[in-house]
Amino acid sequence: MKADIVCEGGGVKGIALLGAIYYLEEQGYTFERFAGTSAGAIATSLLAVGYTGKDLKNMLLNLNFKDFYVKNKLNLLPFIGPTVSLFKNKGLFSGNNIEQYLYKLYKAKGKTKFKDISINGVSPLKIIASDITNKRLLILPDDLVKYNIDPLEFSIAKAVRMSISIPFYFNPVILKNGKNSSFIVDGGLLSNFPIWIFDVENNPRWPTFGLKLISNNDLKTVSPSKSNLITYSCDVIDTILTKDDEAFLNNKDSVRTIKIRTYDIGTVDFDIPKEEYLKLFNSGYDCAKTFLAKWSFNSYISRYRNIHIPNRIFG
Repeated sequence: MKADIVCEGGGVKGIALLGAIYYLEEQGYTFERFAGTSAGAIATSLLAVGYTGKDLKNMLLNLNFKDFYVKNKLNLLPFIGPTVSLFKNKGLFSGNNIEQYLYKLYKAKGKTKFKDISINGVSPLKIIASDITNKRLLILPDDLVKYNIDPLEFSIAKAVRMSISIPFYFNPVILKNGKNSSFIVDGGLLSNFPIWIFDVENNPRWPTFGLKLISNNDLKTVSPSKSNLITYSCDVIDTILTKDDEAFLNNKDSVRTIKIRTYDIGTVDFDIPKEEYLKLFNSGYDCAKTFLAKWSFNSYISRYRNIHIPNRIFG
């Protein structure tokens, strides 16, 4: 059974996406096209280069998120470090080690550039990022032509690095086009859940499943003792990235969306213990199971696409 998959961003909460992916694959689904923002870009890019849901679970169990969050050197200065780092680097953490880690995973599959996964010159993977210099949404690799960059020659790891660059938290990625420079950051600022990206005018050949993260308490209260520049910056961005966009989902989008509970874990709670990893993973698995028990592609087509189709079984 074929499907396209679109994954929302959500920082560390993205672990829950892996549980849903695992269950969908268990039920026989194979993914044709992939799209994601931030953490969703990480998950879908790994699927696009050939990893499975089972592979992703095994990676998760051997992962320590804190290893990725190496502070900029300026950030290490006593007292003034975070402020200086924000002004100079526009972020507290480099993010380069995440890019390097992903590059190694892609290289192990022999697929490091978009040309390596493309079919007839078209990438099945779409990664969402935000160009805050020009105030526009970027769909990578396609929109790289606006910067005189060959999309198919571009690094997948670099594109994902752009999408995960939470403002103030990670350094932005700078794209240069002649004398002009553009700062590229987390796609969640403009489209954290691009469920629309594979829509067609006529009946789709197979479903697009959206994986959306729903938190009990996205907006956390920071105690005065912890209220410093770092936590303040994280809270500002957590608020932006976890804004409630449920109201913007129309019926045809909502019914194809697997809503995954992420409890009270915040976007940048990267120091959660391994037990919380599994809690998020299992939540994704269980929510996908509940969703598929009620899902019917034929019913979706009949009710929301309004175009007659023959009576046949779809994937």
